[in-house]
Amino acid sequence: MGKRVPSEIAGYDKVPVTLASANRSSKHDFLVSSDNKTIIEWEKLDISQDIDTTGRPERGNKDAKVTIVNYDDFECPFCSRMHQTLFPNLLKTYGNQVKIIYKDYPLVEIHPWAMHAAVNANCLVAQNSDAFWDFADYTHANQKAITGEKSTQADQYARLDQFTLDLGKKRNLDSAQLEACIKKQDETAVRASLAEGDKLGVDATPTMFVNGEVIAGILSETDLRAVIDRELREAGQTPPAPAPAPATSAEASPPKSASH
Repeated sequence: MGKRVPSEIAGYDKVPVTLASANRSSKHDFLVSSDNKTIIEWEKLDISQDIDTTGRPERGNKDAKVTIVNYDDFECPFCSRMHQTLFPNLLKTYGNQVKIIYKDYPLVEIHPWAMHAAVNANCLVAQNSDAFWDFADYTHANQKAITGEKSTQADQYARLDQFTLDLGKKRNLDSAQLEACIKKQDETAVRASLAEGDKLGVDATPTMFVNGEVIAGILSETDLRAVIDRELREAGQTPPAPAPAPATSAEASPPKSASH
């Protein structure tokens, strides 16, 4: 373990750690909160090479200097909290300076309707990106209602399907195409996103990549703004004026292998 030094993120110190086994070793940076209650692995990747965002819906400016790619699970409660941090306040604060892209990473072992939701969302994406964001906003805000009390999985699927069809009508989508897509439940694209996430080391949700820097878990708006502001300055842009934000926190849904 290396020396603990201040990091670029307010409230966190950086600690370099070398992990070694019999035949190999690897170096990792971790962020440790000032109160020693939170630890986040910190890594920077070239997302242009490692993350395929082709055809994925975007919010924000397509030419923004800061790109946030979020591996998301529609049933994950921590994802719901992160979604609320991103939208609408953070996106409104940064305007055309950021671009936000969601990738699928349903934790199917612990979230029974997450895969079905991801497939339905992709059915909407095939026709209209705005419909995807309508779906994302609704599901993250209404997870308990979708799950229901004493509901069967069939009940949960039916709620998701009905809402998806209602969105299709609202956005004037081809209803026959949408119904066929929902009925087919083709998981190919979602499974590809899961496999990609696995290669990147994603094993919990939410996991975000901010211009390649990986953040596993929830960051408060204050801490996330610190990351975005630094990236904007490096790109020669002036960040928006500071604003009060919720207290620091960092949590994540458990890895896929976990159960509860």
